[in-house]
Amino acid sequence: MRVRFHIDPDGPDQYGYRVSYEDEALYSDAGCLGIEACIVAATEGLGQDAVAAEVAYKGVISGTYALASLALAQIADHALQISTAIKEVFKSGPTLCHRRLGACSLVRAGDCDYACGTKKTG
Repeated sequence: MRVRFHIDPDGPDQYGYRVSYEDEALYSDAGCLGIEACIVAATEGLGQDAVAAEVAYKGVISGTYALASLALAQIADHALQISTAIKEVFKSGPTLCHRRLGACSLVRAGDCDYACGTKKTG
């Protein structure tokens, strides 16, 4: 079974988490002192049938990790870096590029002459 850890800031230096399986909430808690503390607490409540966890910070999934080999500090740092990087991309005005790679992909505004399926003019 692969679960998802949803981690979000609750306030200054406090975080909360929710554990779900196939969009069904299993349990949650708040007041953790960091992302790593949330991962530890979320892991402690799991049964033996859980073998992997997707980690999402502020709604951004940073990866899927085997529970048997969680490198907590690295996972917490990676989740924060991914969330921050995506936030920076959105600040610069992302668009959907329907031409690049023959499929939709997120690109910075101006990188492509197509935006949301329509050709830009001028």
